[in-house]
Amino acid sequence: MKAKLILENGEVFIGKTLGYVADTTVAELVFNTSMSGFQEIMTDPSYYGQMVAMSYPLIGNYGFNADDLQSDTPKISAFIVKEDCKFPSNFRCEMTLRNYLRQYKIPGIKGVDTRAIVRIIRENPGMTAIITTKDLTQKQIRTLCAGYSNDDAISKVTCKEAYDYTLVTETSRYKIAIIDYGTKRSILQNFAELNCAIRLFPYTTTTEEIAEWNPDMIFLSNGPGDPAVLQNQLGFLEPFFGKIPITGICLGHQLLTLALGGKTSRLNYGHRGGNHPVLDIINDKVLVTSQNHGYYACELPKDVIETHKNLIDQTNEGMESKKLWIKSVQFHPEAGPGPNDGKVLFGQYLDFADQFYQEKK
Repeated sequence: MKAKLILENGEVFIGKTLGYVADTTVAELVFNTSMSGFQEIMTDPSYYGQMVAMSYPLIGNYGFNADDLQSDTPKISAFIVKEDCKFPSNFRCEMTLRNYLRQYKIPGIKGVDTRAIVRIIRENPGMTAIITTKDLTQKQIRTLCAGYSNDDAISKVTCKEAYDYTLVTETSRYKIAIIDYGTKRSILQNFAELNCAIRLFPYTTTTEEIAEWNPDMIFLSNGPGDPAVLQNQLGFLEPFFGKIPITGICLGHQLLTLALGGKTSRLNYGHRGGNHPVLDIINDKVLVTSQNHGYYACELPKDVIETHKNLIDQTNEGMESKKLWIKSVQFHPEAGPGPNDGKVLFGQYLDFADQFYQEKK
């Protein structure tokens, strides 16, 4: 069936429906340049409420499998590809792309020039778009785009109440309280592999609820949307500054920036893909990283040092403070999808905690 992708700036791309057929879907349009990892992207809570255009021309050639999903269900609003693979070839394949979209009622469109779409998005960050099988009037298009909002995304992806991902045992290295803004499964797996006990708390948690569990470290997760939306809800962290190691990734890095008095802003060109070079300033080493964000820390707080820098646009990618015992990065060291250069960060977070507790002896 014919479908149209209508961009907020008036440009229209004609294609065909893919997977589930919906009359009209409205969402923020973003992209990803990764060659693989489409199922991780679709189930990453950081993409909640967005439609994702994949710049790589053929998507779905190895199918879906449950092991690589980043959450139980897809979080995107729609999926855009140049061509979908109808007959995946991989021994791990459990389902095709189109069947996965149908099962979870995620509309898609194929047969459009996704690389042209990416170029447009890069010049117009935060653009709203519509996928429809109808003939909409200009007034209807303007009304739909103007009425779209994703400000409540965090409330849709956070856990509803605190729960243990891994239990405390006699051999647990550290107890980590994760503030769940939309935590990817691979983040939890990385901490679990390092023998950590993990409890997730909803983003509405309080200082008292965290203190009652008495964690050794607090971690702020990734998640969707503008960090400024949550700026007034970060007061629960203040009593822990300098008293316990606090770490974060992606949105968590941005929220720590705001909580400490820094500033965030929208990027002119969003960072979305698996090939972003980042300079590890402390170790004078370049990491090839996985990234997915449209905002960044434009002004770092006092009492922190910059630890990482994006080598494409020189924006901040990390900070650290031994005074406040804060350590966070903007990129995704857990990958899922993407390169594994940054995976060492999880061990470095625990080493950071080691330093804290050694000094407190």
